[in-house]
Amino acid sequence: QVQLVESGGGSVQAGGSLTLSCAASGYISRPDCMAWFRQAPGKEREGVASVSLTTTATYFRSSVKERFTISRDNAKKTVYLQMNGLKPEDTATYYCAAKSSTIGCSRIEGADFGDWGQGTQVTVSS
Repeated sequence: QVQLVESGGGSVQAGGSLTLSCAASGYISRPDCMAWFRQAPGKEREGVASVSLTTTATYFRSSVKERFTISRDNAKKTVYLQMNGLKPEDTATYYCAAKSSTIGCSRIEGADFGDWGQGTQVTVSS
């Protein structure tokens, strides 16, 4: 049974940092692309960042590109999202997603991903 477990969410003040982790289990080998999405109350889900576990290429939405870093540990099947310079508009539930293909990894579109975590809350106060 495929499972993605996120951790690391919390509450910080604007300008602070948080690191989210997502551990994947249940895959026969490993997913080829893992990503982070977020959804704020009343807003649509949006892709934040993704990483290819095959090529190491990373992708970001423009609003976080200078502040967030995504990295992976293939041996642990874990992906990390380092978030610096957090802003109140980053407040959302963050979800980890994975898929067994690198096709579309750069688009960070939710419809491309079949496996999802339960989400972890990030709250940034001003």
